[in-house]
Amino acid sequence: MGKRFVLDAPDFQNSPYTGMGRKHWIDAAKYLLTGVFCHVKDLDAPVLVPRYEENITYPNENTPEWKKKAEIFEGLARSFFIAAPLLVNEPDVVISGIPLKEYYKKQALSACTPGEANYVLGYEQLCRMEGRREPLNLYQQTVETCALVICLWVCKSVIWDAYEKTEKETILDFIKGYADKGTVPHNWRLFNMLDLAFLWMNGRKIDEGIMRHHAAAVLNYYSGDGWYRDGNAFDYYSIWAFQLYAPLWCTWYGYEKEPYLAAKFEENSNRFMENYPMLFDQDGWVTMWGRSGIYRNAAACGFDGNYFLKNHTARPGLARRICSGALLQFLERDDILYEGVPNLGFYRPFLPMVQPYSCAESPLWMGKAFLCLRLPESHPFWTAAEENGIWEAMEPGITRETLLPGPGLCLSSHQRNGAAELRSGKVVRSIGDVEGMCCYGKLAYHSRYPWEAFTNTGYEAQMYLLWDKEKGISRMPNALLWHGQRNGVLYRRYFFGYQSNTEMHWMDAIDLADYAVPEGLLRIDRIRLCRGNVKVTLGSYGFPDAGDVKVRSLAEDGARAIVLKGRDSQGREKQMAMTVYGMWEEMYLARSTDTNADTKESIVIGASFHRKEMYGYEPAVLVSQVITRESFFDFTEEEIFPIQDIGYADQEGCGAYGPVQVQMKDGRKITIDYGQMEGNLQI
Repeated sequence: MGKRFVLDAPDFQNSPYTGMGRKHWIDAAKYLLTGVFCHVKDLDAPVLVPRYEENITYPNENTPEWKKKAEIFEGLARSFFIAAPLLVNEPDVVISGIPLKEYYKKQALSACTPGEANYVLGYEQLCRMEGRREPLNLYQQTVETCALVICLWVCKSVIWDAYEKTEKETILDFIKGYADKGTVPHNWRLFNMLDLAFLWMNGRKIDEGIMRHHAAAVLNYYSGDGWYRDGNAFDYYSIWAFQLYAPLWCTWYGYEKEPYLAAKFEENSNRFMENYPMLFDQDGWVTMWGRSGIYRNAAACGFDGNYFLKNHTARPGLARRICSGALLQFLERDDILYEGVPNLGFYRPFLPMVQPYSCAESPLWMGKAFLCLRLPESHPFWTAAEENGIWEAMEPGITRETLLPGPGLCLSSHQRNGAAELRSGKVVRSIGDVEGMCCYGKLAYHSRYPWEAFTNTGYEAQMYLLWDKEKGISRMPNALLWHGQRNGVLYRRYFFGYQSNTEMHWMDAIDLADYAVPEGLLRIDRIRLCRGNVKVTLGSYGFPDAGDVKVRSLAEDGARAIVLKGRDSQGREKQMAMTVYGMWEEMYLARSTDTNADTKESIVIGASFHRKEMYGYEPAVLVSQVITRESFFDFTEEEIFPIQDIGYADQEGCGAYGPVQVQMKDGRKITIDYGQMEGNLQI
């Protein structure tokens, strides 16, 4: 456990939601840097923090020698994200006995200087050590060169301008070694673009064709609604890479040298601002979703990125409210630090979400959120009163939905419990990619319930499993295809064992149809199985078990429900109910250890049924609901059992063909029609 951050004299006049003003952001920067620099003994020591994991993250026994230096660069460059804007405000700041101005001036130069102890190795040197593997000579150092040039620019008057000409040339030579060389053909192109732009700003001749090639490629990743596709996926990289770095590139280079491209990046950023706030819940919290969750509140840095543009549209009071809320989501906890430094997790240390390209210093990428401190005191970001966007205007019990066909996302903002739920699509992973499906392919993601890792209990959170009863093995989905929303119902399809060389009718699938209720989602899904003797299971969100979770079971007209009441690791009241109708046969509580990002122990409410025949005409529609509440105030029976009647097109009432009519107790009539999905499934 670490010591949580505490606001000193919060300002609830200008910041009525968070109490955080510019002073508190400076305090928070010092808070994080104090934890980091208590492990830095002097001006010559690199930023290397204590490790508790050495199997997944690097460096480990499988790490090649050439890559070990990358950890030093990550520690330097990523901590600099916090230190650089702090130095703009307090050039002479001293943290844990280390004067930051002297430290970063010395270490930035040392990292780029051959022969220095903390030299992180140039691109050509790495190629010689590894051998030529073009186009696969790709190095973590490329990522950090971009962080370095951003930070040198942010605190230009403090550090960059203090270098001698020869020292600047040494750094520029090092940056040039990476700028026009190999890179990963996705968000990494932006690192090279900013390296090239930094060189150009400092009088170096660059290959403008390479610059234009990268910028055009990045623009071509644009998918609509302000979002960019990063590789196969959509995730927060669209924010902390595309929405931060592309606007900065416009400022450094694009407006002057590539006005068409810059105008498109600006247009896309402003379109993004229209839906970006709906990613966050009523308190500005970040939803755990996608890879690299260890970067946490960096998901809010897109607002600052928008402010790099000439014509920006981010609403300052809302931007600061969300940025501050996202920061406090983590810093006000007592479990995100290990030895004073952000751990490898979302809240507590949580290895199921950690990728092998990370090291102990990688979580410091959350420091991107602190770039807002580069904005002067007089900037509207700091002077505007906090506002809370859609949350201020929603009527009681309303859920506001934002549909984003471009990235295949549906964002639900629930007024009643203040939560945000995210439903994704356009997801394809390798068969058996458990971590990938946890990050991207669950049925829904919740701002108050971080995704649950695989429990191996037979009931997985927000995911269907198929159990082959004859072979005794389970199969998980590996593709989640997007159809879109019609009449308030979102349609998608789960495939189990999806692969391009197999006709889809040989692959088991489930047609997904879900819609919002005041505190959650209701599912009317239809199975498309091509074999028999299969057990189908479904789980709720993972519920934190900090001890003394109360369980209540209910039934009404054939429907069943389980309600959980308990507290999370921080003592906050939590409540969850899962309800099933019709063909579901059993409900179960699956208890698990070390699969929850909030608590060591957790519970998943599960449901199951058995599909007996391969060709027999059996029930085909799965009806369920999961609702949550951030208090112990009991759900009403109507909230737990919201359906009055379900009507099917077939006389047997199986639902294997035709639309499904759902009469809700609140008067709504919902028609589920899977028939239009087949011709419009998207990846």
